Amino acid sequence: MKNRIQELRAQRRITQQELADAVSVTRQTIISLENGRYNASLILAHKIARYFDTTIEQVFLFEEE
Repeated sequence: MKNRIQELRAQRRITQQELADAVSVTRQTIISLENGRYNASLILAHKIARYFDTTIEQVFLFEEE
């Protein structure tokens, strides 16, 4: 699943660590999310979307197969 986390972070000028602290995960989790190696749980996706004041659909790009 693709996502816009790195793009949203860049717009707000926050580090991976700042985002990780805000949503209670490790920096490594944010790195894995940004690189597409890890899919966020629904709870984590919700926390990230709320952090960026947007919807889950605006952060995570679901591709139908």
